[in-house]
Amino acid sequence: MTETPPPEQPSTPPPPPSLYIHPRREPFEHGLIPLQKLIFTDATQTLTSLRDKLLQHPVTKDQPNRISSAVLSETLQISPEHARLVFEIIASVHPFDSDPLVTAKPDEIDSVGVNVYDLIIFLYIQSYKRLLPRGHKDSAAIADVWPSTSAFDGFLSALTPLQLARSNVRRSMPSQADEEAHQLSYLQKHLGNIISLLADSVEGQGEGEDSLVLTMENFEHLDFLIYFGEKGSQKIPLSQNAPFFANSDPDMPAAPVHASQVHDWIIQNISSAMEHISERVAAKENGPSSASDQDAMMADAYGNTMKASSSTKSSSFIEGISKQSYVKQPSELKSSFVKIINCHESVIYILAPLRYATIYGCSDATIVLGAVGKAVRIEHCERVHVISVAKRICIANCRECVFFLGVNQQPLIVGDNHKLQVAPYNTFYPELEEHMKEVGVESVPNRWNEPIALGLVDPHDSMSHPAGVSDCQTESATCLETDQFTNFLIPKWLEGEKECGPTKDNPFPLPDVYLSSQHRNDKNLVEVKQILKESQLEDTKKREVSTALHVYFKDWLYASGNVRQLYCIQGE
Repeated sequence: MTETPPPEQPSTPPPPPSLYIHPRREPFEHGLIPLQKLIFTDATQTLTSLRDKLLQHPVTKDQPNRISSAVLSETLQISPEHARLVFEIIASVHPFDSDPLVTAKPDEIDSVGVNVYDLIIFLYIQSYKRLLPRGHKDSAAIADVWPSTSAFDGFLSALTPLQLARSNVRRSMPSQADEEAHQLSYLQKHLGNIISLLADSVEGQGEGEDSLVLTMENFEHLDFLIYFGEKGSQKIPLSQNAPFFANSDPDMPAAPVHASQVHDWIIQNISSAMEHISERVAAKENGPSSASDQDAMMADAYGNTMKASSSTKSSSFIEGISKQSYVKQPSELKSSFVKIINCHESVIYILAPLRYATIYGCSDATIVLGAVGKAVRIEHCERVHVISVAKRICIANCRECVFFLGVNQQPLIVGDNHKLQVAPYNTFYPELEEHMKEVGVESVPNRWNEPIALGLVDPHDSMSHPAGVSDCQTESATCLETDQFTNFLIPKWLEGEKECGPTKDNPFPLPDVYLSSQHRNDKNLVEVKQILKESQLEDTKKREVSTALHVYFKDWLYASGNVRQLYCIQGE
């Protein structure tokens, strides 16, 4: 007789993954402005006074905590242009897309204003010092892609050692783990001051921390800087994970909480997160058992950090591409944040809707970005052509680069730049207008030719600088000569994943001078073709003409940078 096996015990579900606190990288990576008047040595005292003064000038009675850019300009004694720039950058790094400033049209920004508490946090973190880029770990690889001599050698030799160190683009970005730990350490140090700027005093309880309380509404402004989450999970706002505000009834506002209680709880979570990062880094240094283990250890809110040369389809890092073409479509990007790092002599196509994009340490490359709804940052690049549709773009410490732009806000140029050129957007792919609509970029206005140049030296890096030097004007960009403007053709086999899309032409209207030049070039080409067709030449003369055309065409390919598109033909 066969025994009946005992019923299987229900398996215990695995415990949910631990949620750790993370810094929001957006304000630290895309939200720092090298304007000396926005950086305060005694931040808490000055910003407390500034907060109280600004709250006296609301945009409307219905919005008592929001102010216009004119009020900010007058209060901080900065130009109206710089005050508006502050508003635009806050909108680009704001944690909530529903905020009125984020959803406002360009002509509505002053009528909706910025929330004073968001502004105060934004101004406070202007004191943040970034991690310095490191020397590249693979000097042999760098020697392969960076020329031993450069057109800038004579220029650089005239610089001071400080300027030379800052001008050297042969650098590596700090790792994601290093940056996150550095940002958490900054927040750990300054959290008490930041909370005090959001807190209210309770009458009759004297002075000091015990007299400060935080309402749920003001507590939520900390979402500008930190959130809870882990790999594969959504970002969870602080208030949804805070024991003193979680599951509160919207119709019955939660009672204010002592500021010290909020401080202690966040500090405890920051300590746990930093310990977790240390464990991940230690495990990586000891050698993970598999590639997936390594990916799990180093992944963060940006998605996987594996190199583009690997077989993963979820990379948000595209790193080390050299002498080839490289393509990413929407289904291959699980993150809306993309970083393109240390890529050389290549053509890179990211034909997808994105929120943020960073291009760092690249040379002699052409990089085509789809629609970027928040911000693009291009830093430490040399002889790179960037073709991008974006809400806003920031260019820092670049040399001999050309930017073909469809941008709704003025390009921001900061740091030590040399021989930059800007031009109107010059390409398209079938899904471009769909991607623009998805991320909120409009085809008008296109402010490609209105760059704002700020600060020669960036006060936000960790190197000390002479007082006031950040106020020195950086070199701005010039407009590309019209006769050098050409359309950039995206190969058919690289276009979007669907068979067709609504975009049949460049959605950004070309300025008349560029359009006329383009028509003139097209006409000249037709005329040359006709002359060659009708000419009665001997075979010897035909070969001479053919050879001359090939030489001129080759010279044009290299001079214009279009030789990079030949990598696409190689990859086909």
